[in-house]
Amino acid sequence: MARRMLDAQTSHLAAMTGRELLESFRAAEGRTLVAEIIAPAPPLLGDVTNAELARAFGADLILLNMFDVERPRIEGLPSGDDDFFLRTYPDGSVLGGPVRIGAIRELKVLVGRPVAVNLEPVDDDEVVLSMRAPVPPGRRATAESALEAKEQGASMIVLTGNPATGVTTAAITGALGTLRKAVGPDLILAAGKMHGAGSSRDAASPLVDEGTIEAWVGSGADIVLLPAPGTVPGLSVDAVRSRVDAVHGRGALAMTTIGTSQEGSDEATIRQIALWAKSCGADLHHIGDSGYPGIAVPENILAYSVAIRGRRHAWRRMASSLAR
Repeated sequence: MARRMLDAQTSHLAAMTGRELLESFRAAEGRTLVAEIIAPAPPLLGDVTNAELARAFGADLILLNMFDVERPRIEGLPSGDDDFFLRTYPDGSVLGGPVRIGAIRELKVLVGRPVAVNLEPVDDDEVVLSMRAPVPPGRRATAESALEAKEQGASMIVLTGNPATGVTTAAITGALGTLRKAVGPDLILAAGKMHGAGSSRDAASPLVDEGTIEAWVGSGADIVLLPAPGTVPGLSVDAVRSRVDAVHGRGALAMTTIGTSQEGSDEATIRQIALWAKSCGADLHHIGDSGYPGIAVPENILAYSVAIRGRRHAWRRMASSLAR
């Protein structure tokens, strides 16, 4: 039986299968924090990745946004480019033996946490409410990109959409079955919307209703993303709670999200959203990547962490050595 995420150390996480990691989320009972990072954004601290900074402030899982599997680059990695490399320790040992590990695996070594990747099911025919944002093939939710993300070491794939990309709930439904067939039964698939993603149809809808939830879980989603209360107009605590209940009723997990730049708001707002999301039954809590360009305000990551699990577990998460 997998340890709950709340207690899992680096060595435990590294040994988990996808199904075990999913059960680790479930066992933590609403105390798992996901921090989203824009992979190509310059690090806030220069020579330390934004992922390391988020992990230091309490993130349990790092979600890479705008990561192109065809050009796998994460700014701030010691390797300095997108080439595969060997990591040698001072005693002369080499991680994993004589292998080339790549950007995602290198980041997993540095943060000691699972690393997920966003892929976007773009509907090229959708009418976008503003100038459409281009999405290159290596960021799109295709079987080829999903297999490449899996090969590169992604612990989870998230199907969602950035602003103005034209990702729709229907496109997510269509992509899920394709990706599940491609990656097999073990890798965790999450799906949902944090906002309208520029879709003219979804902007006038509740984004995720019970019918959509049923379709997504039936197509292979292990986790359904829902905007946290107070982050998208009209999604109140009661509205989100009913959707979380629908997700749980179909055996999946729910992840509430802050995808509307409120990750850059004040700590009191973050605590309120965190408690609302927890009261709705969220299994995982997501905080977005645009408090500063590429990462939430680090103090807000900590504020969210303390709100959902208290100082003891929050500080333990921050202090635990990656060598454990």
